[in-house]
Amino acid sequence: MSTTRPTLAATKRELTGKRVASLRRAGQLPAVVFGRGVPSQSLTIDTQEFESLQRKIGQNALVDLSVEGKKATPVLVQSVQRDPVYHRMLHVDLFAVRMTEELTVDVPLVTIGESAAIDKLGGTLLHMLESIKVRALPDHLPQSIDLPIDGLVDFEATVHVRDLVIPEDVTLLTDPDEIVARVQQPRVEEVEEVVEVAAEGEAAEEGGEAGATDAGESSAEGSTDS
Repeated sequence: MSTTRPTLAATKRELTGKRVASLRRAGQLPAVVFGRGVPSQSLTIDTQEFESLQRKIGQNALVDLSVEGKKATPVLVQSVQRDPVYHRMLHVDLFAVRMTEELTVDVPLVTIGESAAIDKLGGTLLHMLESIKVRALPDHLPQSIDLPIDGLVDFEATVHVRDLVIPEDVTLLTDPDEIVARVQQPRVEEVEEVVEVAAEGEAAEEGGEAGATDAGESSAEGSTDS
């Protein structure tokens, strides 16, 4: 596996709390790096540089973090806090790893292939799991796992965790018997049934109105005859 990793430059940060708003306005992103045996350190990174980095790397990708030009430390982007309204990045948590210690992470599943139950029968793919949990050394962490759906040929077929291909140097922690995906049958019959019931109701209303009209006419005739 290639040892070449993307790099990220950072500087030490003194500002904390509400005062970091001035950093964001200046195009800087507040961050914190921490890890087992590593003292937590407040940092600042360039917002545009980090956004560009995120577009190039996947989840669980290692990044070489250099603080003020010093020796780089391998880190994982653990979380990115965003503004709930404007979705702008507010803060980044970086986790410093030890290359000889395994990590437990969630790996996203990526759908591949085509399903006959979807293409030919009009079903809808249901993702029962969006990710699986694995354990591996930092430089062996998969960024994604393929989820093949070719076997979903009807509405009874399912894909289980055990059907996924897991790299040999990765330990699967999610229950192999868990269902990952299946195809839901289209609900056309229910829609048709509702339409039929509505039509019957309209017919019954029309019949009732006609009966009421006939009864009214008969009553009027009777009154005239009398």
